[in-house]
Amino acid sequence: MQRRQFIQRLSTLALTCLGLSACGRNPIATAVSEAQGASTIEPLKKPLEEWEKLLPPQAYKVLFEEGTERSFSSPLNEEKRKGTFICAACNLSLFESSAKFDSGTGWPSFFQPIKDHTGSSTDYKLIYPRTEYHCVRCGGHQGHVFNDGPPPTGQRWCNNGVALTFVPEGEQLPPLRT
Repeated sequence: MQRRQFIQRLSTLALTCLGLSACGRNPIATAVSEAQGASTIEPLKKPLEEWEKLLPPQAYKVLFEEGTERSFSSPLNEEKRKGTFICAACNLSLFESSAKFDSGTGWPSFFQPIKDHTGSSTDYKLIYPRTEYHCVRCGGHQGHVFNDGPPPTGQRWCNNGVALTFVPEGEQLPPLRT
């Protein structure tokens, strides 16, 4: 295949992917949107400079520069206790431990978030569309959702551990950051 043919095919693929997402036909994004509904949580407006001062560098990079931590690097991947996983930036509850499962990917994974506590967008960083999700309150990037999870949803919410904090059952959740 000549270089020109390769570039033409790649362009066609990218335009097809853009068209599928733009027309609302990205099946994962559609399922995520339908599951979430409209959130009543008030968005937190905080300048990035303030987040950078509050958070460790790796957490800031993941949450506000949409980075990804190395797989199998988070202790939360092995967390098995009952409790709640909250956003490491603003402390909003995102996942209950009862929705956590071992996906084998090296990142904490869940089959569903707490209703209305996440938002989503389409990410094209790997050329093909992926559904990225974030904390609905602070906008912090959490990870991506895929359609290869267990019942009852069939979804895998693959989260960066550094973007979460775990609060064991029986301990009080920290106040939301302002």
